[in-house]
Amino acid sequence: MSAATSSASTVTKDFFLDDFASRQWDDDGYSGTRIACDKGAFVRAVQEIVDARGSGALVEGYAPFCKHVFVPNFVDAKVGNVEITRENEKLLRSGYGARSSAELAVLTRWFSASDVEAPRATHLDVILYSREQLELERAAVPSKGERAPLPNAPWGIISIKAQNEDYETPMQPITMMRNALGREHGGSGVPLEKDKYDASVAYWSRHAPIVASEDGANGD
Repeated sequence: MSAATSSASTVTKDFFLDDFASRQWDDDGYSGTRIACDKGAFVRAVQEIVDARGSGALVEGYAPFCKHVFVPNFVDAKVGNVEITRENEKLLRSGYGARSSAELAVLTRWFSASDVEAPRATHLDVILYSREQLELERAAVPSKGERAPLPNAPWGIISIKAQNEDYETPMQPITMMRNALGREHGGSGVPLEKDKYDASVAYWSRHAPIVASEDGANGD
């Protein structure tokens, strides 16, 4: 899942911006939340919020190496998915794609940003992986060239989700499956849990991501 963002401007004492999240700034066709503010300013803002909240700022994620920080939407990002209705279901698109060369292409569905309106979100779910986990994932995927070392901060920001909830919403079922496939296929190596998978299916049966390009398979 990961490659390091080496710029010192995107590193604070606790956080660094991983290249997996950099797509949300740099990739016009990214499937999910797009961020428009300066990368370094974003990381510093997250650090300031965590410092102000104290030890309870980091919320447990789906595995010990994963945490969340839920913050107000200070970048005016729009929600990354919308509910499927009778009126918009005819606009759903589908296709095969992968988020990176390390992953297998899978079938996904999405709404095109030109077809549906995405409202402004109330919150951001800033998803963190431990530096140790990101090191393991890097080691499992061969590199075509020399990679810069990960920054010396304990947590990497790997994804930002703009949403209207101040708690974790289910990751997509295919993301759970990708993770269960293992690090060599671009996942985290966490086994699939049926109860969490069923909750994901229930949520994503009623929702679909909004993407800016015709290829909707390069998101979370």
